[in-house]
Amino acid sequence: MLVGTLGAMNDRSGAMTVLPLTDAAPVPDPSRPRPAVARLLQGDGANLIAFTFAPGQDLPDHRSAHPITVQCVEGALDFTCGDETVRLTPGVVVHLREKVTHRVDCPADAPEKNVLLLTMLTGERHA
Repeated sequence: MLVGTLGAMNDRSGAMTVLPLTDAAPVPDPSRPRPAVARLLQGDGANLIAFTFAPGQDLPDHRSAHPITVQCVEGALDFTCGDETVRLTPGVVVHLREKVTHRVDCPADAPEKNVLLLTMLTGERHA
């Protein structure tokens, strides 16, 4: 079993990787317009990336080269794809195909720490 720390981990030692997400998530800097980001795992089939937002921070329109899932593991975030916005709170998961434009906004009334877990579904195998 691997226990995650800040920085990317490569899943090469066994069948199970354990990540303490809220502990491993980066600390946001409220003076910056963008969230803090850290790749937590580069594993077979998926990369796990944590973003921590302070209220008012955002990730403007962008696309991913791979299908993704996103979920808020702490706090609240607004996820927009096209004309639809979903309030992400713990327990809500969104899946997108690759190359779909989307954005993430942290509401001004959100808690100080809002953690988004992005799972990039790469399909890659690591030797």
